[in-house]
Amino acid sequence: MDAVSLDTPYLDTDADQLCFSLDLEERPALAEKSVTVGGLGVTLRLLGASHQVFAGPVRETVACLRGTVEGLPATYTRSLPGWTYDFSASTRRLPPEGFGAQVTRVLERVAGAEHSLCGIFPGSPHAVTAVVVEAVDRPPGAKGAGLLWRTWHTYPQSGQIVTTYTRLEAR
Repeated sequence: MDAVSLDTPYLDTDADQLCFSLDLEERPALAEKSVTVGGLGVTLRLLGASHQVFAGPVRETVACLRGTVEGLPATYTRSLPGWTYDFSASTRRLPPEGFGAQVTRVLERVAGAEHSLCGIFPGSPHAVTAVVVEAVDRPPGAKGAGLLWRTWHTYPQSGQIVTTYTRLEAR
């Protein structure tokens, strides 16, 4: 795992401020990592308590974006030329005693991943943005790349954890 201590103020104040887009260019990143997974180049980018993942034809952004409709879709599917993209997001609010334990489990999951990037914000070891990407298990003889990535955005001040799950497969 690549874990970085982020030298920036924690700006996103609530999970409800997050927005979703597949159409944004690169935004200023606090940390970035490029990897090859399943034969496909992937760039993982941390933008504060937000992320961007660039893979194949996809430029996924989950971020606090001024002037954009707030909120994440529970599910979203898009057919792209030669690809299928599936996204889902969920937000959980946990009591203080359960929040820290859940963040610890997220950090353990990220630490055990081959391709990941994790940012920890100053002021709280439980203020985390993390991304893990891996190849999709494809049947023998299947053609094309397949990726999945998971992200976690944690909000200690409200006890919220936003989890996203994305699957990108060549058709």
